[in-house]
Amino acid sequence: MKGIDALDVAGRVVLLRADLNVPLDGTTITDDGRIKASLPTIRNISRRGGRVLIVAHLGRPSGETYADRAAGGPSLAPVAARLGELLGRPVPLASDVAGESARAVAAALADGDVAMVENVRFEPAETSKDDAVRAELARRLADLAEVYVGDGFGALHRKHASVFDVPALLPHAAGELVAAEVAVLERLTQDPARPYVVVLGGAKPSDKLGVIRNLLGQADRILIGGGMSYTFLKAKGYEVGKSLLEADKIDEVTKVLAEAAERGVEIVLPVDLVGAAAFAPDAEHAVYPVSDFPPDREGVDMGPATRQLYKAKLADAATVFWNGPVGVFEFPAFSTGTKEVAQAIAALAGLTVVGGGDSAAAVRKLGVPEDEFTHISTGGGASLEYLEGTTLPGLAALE
Repeated sequence: MKGIDALDVAGRVVLLRADLNVPLDGTTITDDGRIKASLPTIRNISRRGGRVLIVAHLGRPSGETYADRAAGGPSLAPVAARLGELLGRPVPLASDVAGESARAVAAALADGDVAMVENVRFEPAETSKDDAVRAELARRLADLAEVYVGDGFGALHRKHASVFDVPALLPHAAGELVAAEVAVLERLTQDPARPYVVVLGGAKPSDKLGVIRNLLGQADRILIGGGMSYTFLKAKGYEVGKSLLEADKIDEVTKVLAEAAERGVEIVLPVDLVGAAAFAPDAEHAVYPVSDFPPDREGVDMGPATRQLYKAKLADAATVFWNGPVGVFEFPAFSTGTKEVAQAIAALAGLTVVGGGDSAAAVRKLGVPEDEFTHISTGGGASLEYLEGTTLPGLAALE
């Protein structure tokens, strides 16, 4: 995979596929981590005289036509404004993706300038499963530029026009963020230092059963928490009350637990839970052992005994990968488990990787210093699919 420094960018329009899919509260950005993670590549191209034209997506606009999707938003305007603040100069935003406005913005770029086109997912073709439909959009995007840089790691697992199809049409290279992300993932999959401990949380086991199966051949210990832990506990015969449950995955989870036992991989589950009367930030709640969890309660965090157990299971780790919060960290009353797990991982001396998505958001929201981790990924889904052993379409295109 060619790196960005091997690409001649001086005086050329560089179509930069970035991942700027930040969370919004209305039009206010609540976490600009992905924008900041894109800065090294943007500055690299700009410093070397490249004319940066950024393509990125935001959210999942719905509708059958461009007009429908654009009307429903979200626009990249807040992102362009924040990027301009971080760069210390205005970042113009085209009013379309690959139309007249985008062509005008691209033509107006001078050496070192940075601009953006609108949310690429306003174009229904971006996410089309029809190769010919995607190819038409890819051609229009490629016509805006002379070279392509893929730096949207969080979208590399998508076979989308701006990620998969455009690189074939232009001289291309991987940006600094993608190179860094892949280097860390290679360290996790190619003879990691041991013990290798994986912490998996989040809502549903169905999102992560594939990666768990693959990790049974790599990890020494897997700690499971958050919403997905309730299906595992149910598979072990425990009452989980009104907690999040994927009943149709219990048989599959049971098989995974059996395979882990056969392979000698330790699966660690909660021993106590915080059970709330309702899913609300001020809900009445108490701690219950998993052997005595009330049928009218909902699990919202791990209990104190589980926090101590997980910290003990992390204490000797030389390599850690963490993906998914282990409680409802958005509610302060139920954020303790996620915060203490994050702090325990951050305190380790070995390779510590936070696998993007909600885990990265939790680190920032809960005030755990980011520089205490070896790496915080920008792409939770992409990281998981890489660890699952799946070929990432966008990565294959860059190779």
